[in-house]
Amino acid sequence: MPSDSAVTPVKQDFSPVQTARARRRRTGLKTCATSVAVLVLALMAPRAAAPPNASIRFSDLADITPANVGRLQVAWTFHTREFPGGQPNPTRPVTSMQSRPLLVGDLLIVTTTTSKVLAIDADQGVERWRFDPFAGTTRTCEEPVRGTTVWEDRGADGAIVGRTVFSGTCDGRLIALDAATGRPRAAFAEQGILDLRPGADARPGEAYALTSPAAIYKDLVIVGAMVPEETSQGPSGDVRAFDARTGRQVWRFHTVPRPGEFGHDTWPEGAWQRRTGVNVWTSMAVDEERGLVFLPIGSASYDFYGADRAGRPLFANSLVALDAATGVRRWHFQLVHHDVWDYDPPAQPILADITRDGVTIPAVIQLTKMGLVFAFDRTNGRPVYGVEERPVPQSDVPGEHTSATQPFPVKPLPLARTTPVRAEDLTRVTDASRKACEALFASVKSGGIYTPPGKDLTAWFPGTLGGATWSGGSVDPRLQYLFVNTNEVGAVGRMELTPGAPTPFRRNSPSGGAYARFWDADQLPCQAPPWGRLNAIDLATGDIAWQVPLGDEPQLAAQGITGLGTPNLGGSVATGGGLVFIAATNDAHGPCGVAGGAPGQRARHAARLSRATLGQAICRHLGQRRRQVLSHRVRRRRGLRFAVIGPLRHLALFTFTSHLALCTWHFNV
Repeated sequence: MPSDSAVTPVKQDFSPVQTARARRRRTGLKTCATSVAVLVLALMAPRAAAPPNASIRFSDLADITPANVGRLQVAWTFHTREFPGGQPNPTRPVTSMQSRPLLVGDLLIVTTTTSKVLAIDADQGVERWRFDPFAGTTRTCEEPVRGTTVWEDRGADGAIVGRTVFSGTCDGRLIALDAATGRPRAAFAEQGILDLRPGADARPGEAYALTSPAAIYKDLVIVGAMVPEETSQGPSGDVRAFDARTGRQVWRFHTVPRPGEFGHDTWPEGAWQRRTGVNVWTSMAVDEERGLVFLPIGSASYDFYGADRAGRPLFANSLVALDAATGVRRWHFQLVHHDVWDYDPPAQPILADITRDGVTIPAVIQLTKMGLVFAFDRTNGRPVYGVEERPVPQSDVPGEHTSATQPFPVKPLPLARTTPVRAEDLTRVTDASRKACEALFASVKSGGIYTPPGKDLTAWFPGTLGGATWSGGSVDPRLQYLFVNTNEVGAVGRMELTPGAPTPFRRNSPSGGAYARFWDADQLPCQAPPWGRLNAIDLATGDIAWQVPLGDEPQLAAQGITGLGTPNLGGSVATGGGLVFIAATNDAHGPCGVAGGAPGQRARHAARLSRATLGQAICRHLGQRRRQVLSHRVRRRRGLRFAVIGPLRHLALFTFTSHLALCTWHFNV
């Protein structure tokens, strides 16, 4: 039972300090957070409910324009105090923070890597309260917890009678907090805390965590979970909906269908039992008008070897539309058949209306690690631009039977490299990198999209960093442009016979383990640049409108080598001021694109916010610190204008004249 000591009212300001390099896990990027993330959702007073379609990450406010964006200045910075050993010198590597800020009245709600929930005064950058779910215990854990969700309790007359912040923890609990005070809602579950592990058959020692914000539909709170990837047996990845007042389970969707359910016959006999994976670890999207919730369901475990899950078992690697009130399946589409690449859908589905030939289609768009963009009519699942099944390479690993074909959207064209690297494609950026990459290239079998890791060391594109990532995309509904940032980083690995392991073959590599990348020792990709892009897609036609390199590698920029793009994690936001904001890269700048203009006018679409613009404020504040910024949302507050950019280790408020921009970021030094 949580005690009052778990909630700490605070009135304190914090000055800027330096940090140490964040812990690198699966991504391996020097400045990248770990696996999943989500959009920023700003809940504004007096209307704290989510915008009607927050998934498109668009604000119609037009006060911040190309003419004045350069006058933004830092107003305040907030530190979470999450560094072990204190700041600026933590005593060990630190898990990167990936929280999306949530504005509720005057409070900005964020989460930390140890599952704490913090409320910050949005005007002053001062902490008002924090809730520690591990207060009074010796337990602790660290995982990216990517933000919170707010549910509004309304009376019979429709008036708001209370706001509840729902937040997940790294040990699989759902916490309900009073938004004003941070105290647990006693009427919800057990004194405000719902333990989700027993209902998922999560046994002692098995990973089960809530790493992304829950979805809200009316009076339901809908949750997925992070589950193990290294073994085929483990906790269930089922999606569940609970009564937001009491915590009572209302419905449950079996992501691995049980006997008698649709899709059960797609699993080999007995293979469905206690199958782990097939989970929603990223954010879901809710269509309030149509009563639908969209689930981007991940791959079945073990990720890289599927002999015990032959065929195309459902609902692995699928976009599934459910009736949000009942959990009944409306339609589904499997994006990857028999995944052995860890190509699970990483991003929140985007709900956008697409007008083609005078007909408006209510669409749902799913971005993928493969660089493929799938768009469907969200009422029936029909592809907007068409989908083709195309032949793909096959596995040579004993017992493995990969799918003969994979689905490819007819449009848009892939946003990332999908073809094998040739010797002439290797980097020439520096002599040292070229030499290292030639040696790596000589040791691998080169493949493109859907090349399975085989018995021989193999490199293939795209890798698990994308393509697109958990950071997702944004849409300008006026232009019908979709903006997506992508990576160009290949994967390297081979399948090794591993006696005593949960599965007979495990993915590995001479250096880098199961998640080795096609890059040199300095993490410079081995193929010729660009290594990261910002893409604009014309949704009316399905064509790519423009593409520009995104970011610079700091070590190369110091030598005067720029314009190459960089691996990036963190999304974009489109605004009514004709701008696209994004700052997801390894460098200390914040690129800003002009959203409009004729296709092909690339130069004006990627104006760098450097010393004349927003980047100056960021860089002047951070010096040469490397950072990563997630997406942001511009909203109105007390007659002022600001943009929430999230996350990570810090929160900073940028102001100019009567305009405010609230910015958070993660960086390494």
